[in-house]
Amino acid sequence: METRGKARENSSNSILFVICMASSLVPFMGSSLNLALPYINKALSLDVVTSSWIPTSYLLVSAVFQVPCARLADMVGRKKVFICGVLLFTLFSFTSGLASSGMELIVYRCLSGVGSAMMFGTSMAILTSSVAPERRGRAFGINTACVYISLAVGPLLGGLLTQYFNWHSIFFVAGGIGLVVVTGALLIMKNEWKEETKSTFDVLGSILYAAGLFLLIYGFSELPAIRSFIMIGAGSLLLVFFSMYEKLQAYPVFNIREFLGNRVFRLSSLSALINYSSTSAIAFMLSLYLQYIRGLSPRDAGLVLISQSIVQTLATLVSGRLSDKISATFLATLGMGIIAVGLLGLCFLSETSSLLFLIALLVLLGLGFGIFSSPNTNIIMSSVEKKDYSMASATAGTMRLTGQAFSMGIAIMAMSLMMGNVPISSDVHAQLLASMRVVFIICSVLCLVGVYMSSIRGDRKV
Repeated sequence: METRGKARENSSNSILFVICMASSLVPFMGSSLNLALPYINKALSLDVVTSSWIPTSYLLVSAVFQVPCARLADMVGRKKVFICGVLLFTLFSFTSGLASSGMELIVYRCLSGVGSAMMFGTSMAILTSSVAPERRGRAFGINTACVYISLAVGPLLGGLLTQYFNWHSIFFVAGGIGLVVVTGALLIMKNEWKEETKSTFDVLGSILYAAGLFLLIYGFSELPAIRSFIMIGAGSLLLVFFSMYEKLQAYPVFNIREFLGNRVFRLSSLSALINYSSTSAIAFMLSLYLQYIRGLSPRDAGLVLISQSIVQTLATLVSGRLSDKISATFLATLGMGIIAVGLLGLCFLSETSSLLFLIALLVLLGLGFGIFSSPNTNIIMSSVEKKDYSMASATAGTMRLTGQAFSMGIAIMAMSLMMGNVPISSDVHAQLLASMRVVFIICSVLCLVGVYMSSIRGDRKV
């Protein structure tokens, strides 16, 4: 009996290793690209709006496809969908490195987003199914720590690759990591984790969901144009209709009854949405601030930004383990409160602010992120039954990606209003600084709303 338990633990640890490798791909790519964007803008002659769509297009497509891909994984097997997702991400990472125009790069980033949706619509479900309930907090903590390590390495390595090679090399490195993940998954993952065998795929529900979410996020990113309000209204109506339609389906693409009826799951998911909406534009804005306003090289800017990720990594390892023993809601709420304080501090940055002051704020933000993330994921995944793991995993991923897209939408809106559609350069640093402050003020208010929402959800495990 002891031997069997040891074998299961070894198997779960191996699967955790593969999931951690996969989880590191996206944050590495995103944080590296933030440092490389000025070089990409110059090489491909991109304006403000086109430049911002390089990260946003990926987030948008990933968010739209994550829930349908999770539903597909329940039917054909989570392992199959996961591996196909890594393969797609790897392929289009390599092609992104060969892009010769801004539009070509955005198309490849969109296709990478489809692969990412397949990966992250299944990864947390696979991990939750493989790890004993009493060890999930630890596993989520380790996985989140790997994400934050990638965020730490991304700016540094991305800055070095960009400065000493070129921006293309970032995509080639990510593609190489993807090949390692595919090999590991094929060798280590033995189960398919297929939950349903006699159900049908909800095609109409998937189309309604994808169209509604796409219009909502895209419309938000186009504010304050008149067409943006039309798209936001149309997207909201489609999502309302989608919710009504899903309630009537025997095999819905998204279990709307579970989302609406499970208070802990619902509020935890919304807490994640608000958290990522209020924080994801930070690295993007600060990378522009450090390079265009403060005149730092990509390498030096990466060294400044790395402070946040190092603290996040250490904090999430501790908070993940603690969430198995004490109230995860308390930890998540505390973390979001600390983030709110850090965001308020960023509102006071100027072109002459001490870099030590900025690093102190980044350390504070990293502490808040680390305390919030693992406990919140533990609450989400532990608040549903086994048959709903894919749905919960995809919901958590969708909230993260939708929040990131909304956050970038806030940044795009502020930059468009303050700067117009012009190339980013040191000549518009005053307008860039003003747009940065607008972004941080909006994000601070959002985060305070998230603190309240996180505090009232409670803890429930099934």
